[in-house]
Amino acid sequence: MFIAIVPAFNEAKHIFNVVTRLHPHVDRVIVVDDCSTDNTAFLAKEAGAFVISHGVNRGQGASLQTGHVCALDLGATHVLHFDGDGQFDVSDILPAYTKLKESGVDVLFGSRFLGKDSNIPFLKRYLFFPIGRLINRLFARVRLRDVHNGFRILNRKALLHVVITQDGMAHATQIPALVQRYKLQYIEHPVLVTYHEFGQGLRGGVTIVRDLFMDRFIR
Repeated sequence: MFIAIVPAFNEAKHIFNVVTRLHPHVDRVIVVDDCSTDNTAFLAKEAGAFVISHGVNRGQGASLQTGHVCALDLGATHVLHFDGDGQFDVSDILPAYTKLKESGVDVLFGSRFLGKDSNIPFLKRYLFFPIGRLINRLFARVRLRDVHNGFRILNRKALLHVVITQDGMAHATQIPALVQRYKLQYIEHPVLVTYHEFGQGLRGGVTIVRDLFMDRFIR
């Protein structure tokens, strides 16, 4: 069973269309509503998603882990991480899923730097992404062309090992770190990202580094 996990916080503007577009490409869609203050959960249900709602806002990493637990309970053989903001293209799903299975790897990471013409903002491309790659090498020891790309596919083996404890955005570095720790096989695959807004800025990057340092040196 191939299940899409969609973390969502105040995504009422996009979530209905995202879920509707996902249905033909996966067996089931799980939306994890992270205590939204709008009608994200209602619209996701209307679109046919299985919705889990957090009682408090916990962060995207926590939402993905909630989705992992649910997907395992439902018997998933593969899961797709797919953002709820409408920036991903569902036409990338089948080629990526096919590539993962044909390659025999455990994890596929989406990449904006492998041939797709993503309209990446200048500061992201030339400032934040190079810094992000350095952070990944320091904390995850994995060389990825892209960083903090929310498009991923994991098989069941990976799903059992990738237990996300970083509730916030630092999960995007923790996931490849866990892939490295458990010697899971991975590949990158081109995906298209169409930006509606800037997303993570400098403050978000500082928060990620702080969370990673605390996880490594305090726990």
